[in-house]
Amino acid sequence: MCARHRARMHAQRRSFGHNRRLVGMRSSQKIMAATKTKKTKKEEVAQRLRIRVRAYEYKVLDNSVKQIMDTAARYDATILGPVPLPTEIKKYTVGRSTFVYKDAREQFEMRVHKRLIDILDPTPKLIEALTNIELPSGVDIDVKIM
Repeated sequence: MCARHRARMHAQRRSFGHNRRLVGMRSSQKIMAATKTKKTKKEEVAQRLRIRVRAYEYKVLDNSVKQIMDTAARYDATILGPVPLPTEIKKYTVGRSTFVYKDAREQFEMRVHKRLIDILDPTPKLIEALTNIELPSGVDIDVKIM
């Protein structure tokens, strides 16, 4: 490494004031320093209820999400979402005939629409109200406490 290149690298390192303490560290030490700062951010949010809703029909899904959001709003909860997640598409190709006519085929697909709702600092009354909600059939709900 030539002197000019070394001086330029040194100037670049010094220009990043927020990373100055990370300059002389090994990569493992940098990772540890970064994880320490991330833990303090997670400690700010005490508890999070992550609700993942899935359905084949998007109209039924949106009505269910609206019902969940109204229930959470009734108990003055902080709500993040609903966040639309990517639609999962499963395609199936089936031959029209049982034995011959390989070129004659049909294609079917199943679409699974998904939404994500986060509720920050849920109260026990809110959790009880969410468990007692009557939702239509065909709507799948996954609830995680984070």
